[in-house]
Amino acid sequence: MRATKLLTALGTAALLGSGANAADLQSTDLSYVGSWSGLVLFKQFEKPFWGETLPQDSGGKIKVEVSTFDQMGLKGGEVFRILAKNVFDIGATVADYTVQDAPELEGLDIPMIAPDPALAEKATMAYKPVVDDILAKRFDAKVLAIVPYPVQVLFCNKEIGGLADIKGLKVRASGRSTAEFLTAAGAEGITMAFSEVPGALQRGVIDCAVTGSLSGYSAGWYEGAKVLYPLPIGGWDYVVTAMSLKKWDSMDKDTQDFLLSEVVDKLEKPVWKTAAEDSAQGIACLTGTGDVACKYGDAASMALVEPTQEEMDFARKLLLEKSLPAWAARVDDEWVKRWNDTIGKTVDLVAKK
Repeated sequence: MRATKLLTALGTAALLGSGANAADLQSTDLSYVGSWSGLVLFKQFEKPFWGETLPQDSGGKIKVEVSTFDQMGLKGGEVFRILAKNVFDIGATVADYTVQDAPELEGLDIPMIAPDPALAEKATMAYKPVVDDILAKRFDAKVLAIVPYPVQVLFCNKEIGGLADIKGLKVRASGRSTAEFLTAAGAEGITMAFSEVPGALQRGVIDCAVTGSLSGYSAGWYEGAKVLYPLPIGGWDYVVTAMSLKKWDSMDKDTQDFLLSEVVDKLEKPVWKTAAEDSAQGIACLTGTGDVACKYGDAASMALVEPTQEEMDFARKLLLEKSLPAWAARVDDEWVKRWNDTIGKTVDLVAKK
């Protein structure tokens, strides 16, 4: 019996990433409101981490009540405003949903700045301290994690052969910068909630829409769209997880350090590790093509139109001449400088007003 208790104690101590013993942690009850409940990010990462891994690793000291913003009847843009009122302790939502309240946050995911997942991760981690300052200023919140959805691509219910063919089409954007990018490419960028898109595609209210490849599969966008164009028009649609500063400040340092270590090692890093795989899975599941088979269900039969190098170069030109200057003009000089010192240096770009 004594040996069993010792092994249990040693196992619990090994799980504590901060080096603290379970007995050292403060007993804490948390309420967590996560991202879209029907997508892989929540089902495979957020829900098991907050609902199982964190409570178990803390030896039961940290208990978490888990929900999602769509289960609460929200569309996503309200999450951090409600978090600031301390209605719940931790909230996760798409950064682009909040840019009306925090335009500085938009710099995290301007279209085409980092189409490669490895580069995107480096750029995001460089900007993470800036995002922390933005959320502290705007929402009295502490950033815990920033993770990507699969790369944001174009779904169309009309036949298109490339980027030039979206001219004059109504395209749902995943955020303001994406809408500006689409407008610069000749389309009409439209803002629409994620949950409204499948019906809008089926009814012809919109011609195309931007979201993550695997997200679109999970949400059934292939039922209203026939062509997939995997130019990374909408970046990565990052999900930012933040805790109210009131709750954060109520925890002692051992508990704060333990929580941050757990989130980074067992939520943030694992999501980033699967970013490329999930993007490829999305394309396989939507089109039935590619080097991998769809592991999430039966593959759909959307037509795949691969972007050419010429189209990639043109998209990069739109970033430099339209998207990046438009964002820089919306924010104070301080944030432009901090962007240049972090993301800009990582991706070799300079934002100018």
